[in-house]
Amino acid sequence: MASQTILQKLEILADAAKYDASCASSGTAKKSSLGSAKGIGSTEGMGICHAYAPDGRCISLLKILLTNHCVFDCHYCVNRKSSNVARARFTPQEVVDLTLAFYRRNYIEGLFLSSGIVKNSNHTMEQIVEVARILREEHDFRGYIHLKTIPEAEAEIVHQAGLYADRVSINVELPTDAGLTRLAPDKDARQIEGAMGKVRSDLAEAKDAKKRFRHAPRFAPAGQSTQMIVGADAATDADIVGKASRLYDNFRLRRVYYSAFSPIPDASAVLPLKRPPLIREHRLYQSDWLMRFYGYKPAEVMQATEADGNLPLDIDPKLAWALKFRDSFPVDVNRATKEQLLRVPGLGVKAVHKILASRRHRTLRLDDVARLTLSITKVRPFICTVDWRPLTLTDRADLRSLLAPKTEQLELFAA
Repeated sequence: MASQTILQKLEILADAAKYDASCASSGTAKKSSLGSAKGIGSTEGMGICHAYAPDGRCISLLKILLTNHCVFDCHYCVNRKSSNVARARFTPQEVVDLTLAFYRRNYIEGLFLSSGIVKNSNHTMEQIVEVARILREEHDFRGYIHLKTIPEAEAEIVHQAGLYADRVSINVELPTDAGLTRLAPDKDARQIEGAMGKVRSDLAEAKDAKKRFRHAPRFAPAGQSTQMIVGADAATDADIVGKASRLYDNFRLRRVYYSAFSPIPDASAVLPLKRPPLIREHRLYQSDWLMRFYGYKPAEVMQATEADGNLPLDIDPKLAWALKFRDSFPVDVNRATKEQLLRVPGLGVKAVHKILASRRHRTLRLDDVARLTLSITKVRPFICTVDWRPLTLTDRADLRSLLAPKTEQLELFAA
């Protein structure tokens, strides 16, 4: 095989990394090289050149694989060993050089590094850690680093990754154990969760050490995250919501990411022929938000699903729940608790806080609420104010169709 240039490798390995959605850089400790004689990089400030993947995701990190060679044969993965794709491999030093060069040009704010499994899990994990070590120790790089860790690797190597990275993540891959066994025979659900449990333990120990020792080494200050593929198997949205809830509870994850299955070249015959609608992925993120910020229990989010166990695509989960439990409405914005107001479709967390603050000083009218939300039309059937009561509006049989976003075919050449 002819030797590849860095640009050729980058083209292959950046494209191979686009299927991983868990590349957000929020939650890390702030670090800056401003005023430092030798440091480089920052996790704060402006000057980042954002790139966009074809499916619309914003990417502000150098997001690549160390290699797309892999000894595993996961059916849904474009990099599986039986896949007929172009292969490439970076050395750790090449990834370091790319990261520094891109940062100096203001293209990125940090590095998201994953990899296929080459030789074995320990060898690959050691190579990933070596990239972070060189950046941190030899170049004093203070930008963001997210390392995708390998659950099959030894715990000590994964621990080393956490000492250098801002965030670490381990993909659970699929929502159900049956789906994982069928589509990823080389992976084991118990082993994945065991590795996540070890990272949680390391995070807790580092947090406790920081309280007792000022200069205790940090460990993944932005926590750990994971990703699930949506639509590659028969798992319903109810299955996915339940799995996400257990992961949050058991491992104190910072985020669970959802990635709609995308058909890949030379796909396995056991995979679906087409991808699920991207709006399904969006609805799962909305349901995740309800559990994390709106006080919904997983069982309540599951109650918003339809007969097939999936969330409706035409309306958001919060509205779907409200339409199923109309006896909880309308609520009086001048007397309702914070928890009750957070259940009102169309009212976000900020709007609810403003309502609670405003009503201490005066009685709120419908116009007052309208100024706090983007669409009073969505809110009106579910609230009462001093000058408004929905009467029969809340119980209308066609309320769903009235509140569902209108679909509109845009003109290609419209001015």
